[in-house]
Amino acid sequence: MAAKDSSFLGSRIPPEIESMSKNLKDVDHEMFRKILKAVVSALEGKDSREVMKAIAESSAIPQERLSYIISGMYRVLSEAIRIPTSSLKQEAFKEDLRELRIPEDFITDFSSVVFGNRRAALEAASSQKDPHLPTVEDLKWRVDVAISTSSLARALQPSVLMQMKLSDGTFHRFEVPVSKFQELRYNVALILKEMNDLEKRSILKIQD
Repeated sequence: MAAKDSSFLGSRIPPEIESMSKNLKDVDHEMFRKILKAVVSALEGKDSREVMKAIAESSAIPQERLSYIISGMYRVLSEAIRIPTSSLKQEAFKEDLRELRIPEDFITDFSSVVFGNRRAALEAASSQKDPHLPTVEDLKWRVDVAISTSSLARALQPSVLMQMKLSDGTFHRFEVPVSKFQELRYNVALILKEMNDLEKRSILKIQD
């Protein structure tokens, strides 16, 4: 029997989601959908405070339980939206939620959000919330030898002059001794090898 691919939640279930699955017991489907709709609106960047307040006031669910449910829903959807649908398949997503003992009707609603028409809006909102750093657009370098220098130790020692252009239009110039450049090259190669080894481990593959 083939081993199951790892959950979209990773090797360890986030505590918010574990708490949610426990507190969903005895929650009726209508109330679940109201909460889910409010959570989706919050993920899309809309102000859902008044809706959440109305739910809390009209629901018989204790406020502490309700907070566990809301935070767990938010985490489930946030984690699922980060994974491209080419990697996260709908049936695998449902099976992961079944293992958490979430009711089937609720799983269907979760799936409708993650794989339905709202996904594009959720992805757009998520990308805006994520912190972004400028990326490297261009890199130029050349080897230079310092002939005249105040330090005898650096005289006639080669160095690598580098210039980076970033996506925000800024330029950064810096000098790297050849020994440090070789150290950088080695560490980058080592990291790339480790990343390649991790990708080969079946436990990290979400879905073929």
